[in-house]
Amino acid sequence: MQLMELRRIVCDLHAELPKNNLVAWTSGNISARDPQTGLVVIKPSGVKFPDLRPENMVVVDLDGKIVEGDFKASSDTASHCYIYRQLPQVNGIVHTHSRYATAFAIVGREIPCVTTAMSDEFGGTIPCGGFALIGGEEIGRVVVDTLKDSRSPSCLLQNHGVFAVGKSAEAAVKAAIMTEDNAAIVWTALQLGTPIPIAPADIDRLYDRYQNVYGQ
Repeated sequence: MQLMELRRIVCDLHAELPKNNLVAWTSGNISARDPQTGLVVIKPSGVKFPDLRPENMVVVDLDGKIVEGDFKASSDTASHCYIYRQLPQVNGIVHTHSRYATAFAIVGREIPCVTTAMSDEFGGTIPCGGFALIGGEEIGRVVVDTLKDSRSPSCLLQNHGVFAVGKSAEAAVKAAIMTEDNAAIVWTALQLGTPIPIAPADIDRLYDRYQNVYGQ
């Protein structure tokens, strides 16, 4: 894929984050890896979402070194690159501080799989990893470690927020949106009482149907 086209895709997808109430001000970011070159397109640091343009997206290599761009790359770039190096099947990453999912992260609590939609999308709970500081690869290490034994395309980071991955940037955005939607549903259910669990065998069946049969 041409890098300019990938820049456009990543820029357009950033509009989905405020549209779906996943970010505030300049928080959050999306990146995409070009499978052919291995180069990564990521949001510039501290730029407001309405001001994002394809030409101000930043292109880095898998070590986080800037290849193209006049702006500083996102402060999460090193962690994005670490995830890409460790998970070759991943070509898109999204980070958000979405409200309900982050509330679970703040108490260090996974989001239990108590909806059929979660069974479909995540195949189980959305796990919560530990705490890591921003700026280096530490967050990426926590994400990889948290997702390695999970079917979930997203995880929570304690006291921080959400990281979602996918085979494309669009798939990762979908995972981030569905994470927040289900977090809000589960939080609301917890105010009413104790959520009714779904049997693991039924979660497996729902996941298999959605991943392999559902859709066109």
